[in-house]
Amino acid sequence: MPPREPASEPPSATPSTRPSRRERLRTLHESTLVRFVAVGAVNTGIDVGLFWLLHDTLGIVLANVVSTAAGMTFSFVVNGLLTFRAERLRLGDAVRFVASTGTVLFLVQPLVIYALLAVLGDDAVLLAKLGAICVVIVLNFCAYRFVVWPRRRTRA
Repeated sequence: MPPREPASEPPSATPSTRPSRRERLRTLHESTLVRFVAVGAVNTGIDVGLFWLLHDTLGIVLANVVSTAAGMTFSFVVNGLLTFRAERLRLGDAVRFVASTGTVLFLVQPLVIYALLAVLGDDAVLLAKLGAICVVIVLNFCAYRFVVWPRRRTRA
């Protein structure tokens, strides 16, 4: 029997094969989920910021309509072009975006809040809302990936 060679470190553990910081950042930038979360954070900032700036002059309802519309418009354009890398934005994309986002926000989210309140108790309103937001993020990501901007197959 030939002598056994000593076990070497796995390739991922050796410094020469470990991805550089730049490569790790590129991988994060290429991650659809990371881009989605970043767009969501900016979208939330736009919504809250506009609402804060406009609520005194427009009133709460109109300020909320304007800020939400601005946030959703930003989200549609940037998620479409940057996050899910659509070649262009189409009317059908906009219809599916509004339908899926509206369904998730105005139907599913309240149902999740009520379900969580039934389990956690009526005093856990904020926790129920935060839990519902987590569900909304996952459902919106799935809706955008598979319904609004599905990966289009090209013919050879």
